[in-house]
Amino acid sequence: MPSLKTILAVPAVYRLFGRVVGGNARATFVREYLRPAAGDRVLDLGCGPGDLLAYLPPCDYVGVDLDPQYVAAARARYGDRGSFRCETAEAVAGVEPGTFDLVIASGLLHHLTDEQADATLRVAHKALRPGGRFVSLDGCFVPGQSPVARWMLRRDRGRFVRDLPGYLQLAEAVFPAVRPAVRHDLLWLPYTHAVLECTRGAGG
Repeated sequence: MPSLKTILAVPAVYRLFGRVVGGNARATFVREYLRPAAGDRVLDLGCGPGDLLAYLPPCDYVGVDLDPQYVAAARARYGDRGSFRCETAEAVAGVEPGTFDLVIASGLLHHLTDEQADATLRVAHKALRPGGRFVSLDGCFVPGQSPVARWMLRRDRGRFVRDLPGYLQLAEAVFPAVRPAVRHDLLWLPYTHAVLECTRGAGG
């Protein structure tokens, strides 16, 4: 039998799964934490099939993902609204440093080791203009959370789900200002998310 990871690698299945369990997660994440302004330059790391773009105002959007199936699906559905690239975030930040108002990592960090997450955060920092923001959303272990949420997190496709201090330790090593939030209400199912809103300082 195919694994859940294999099944969700199919863009249409991934999109359907998100609709079934997603509740108002994307809309709430955009409205309360991303808070994009029309015309912002936005870099979406691990953009998948690009569905977050449907919730953003008109902006200069660049989505990057290493999965060619996801990138192809994103281009087919949203190619008139943004640019989708099958390449690393390092490549984008390397040629366009300091040009983005907002860098997004939705459901990415919990798939990465500490070393990979640190490198990703540093790429985000490099890509941002002074005063720009990096915002992440990931599953999170917290004391007293729903047993169902804890059970689901232990079986997540991402092998590096952390507690909130674990995420904060990574972010605070790179960004001078980090504002965390914990949410239990973004999915229809019991689940816990950590949101990190990180601001690049004027001096770096």
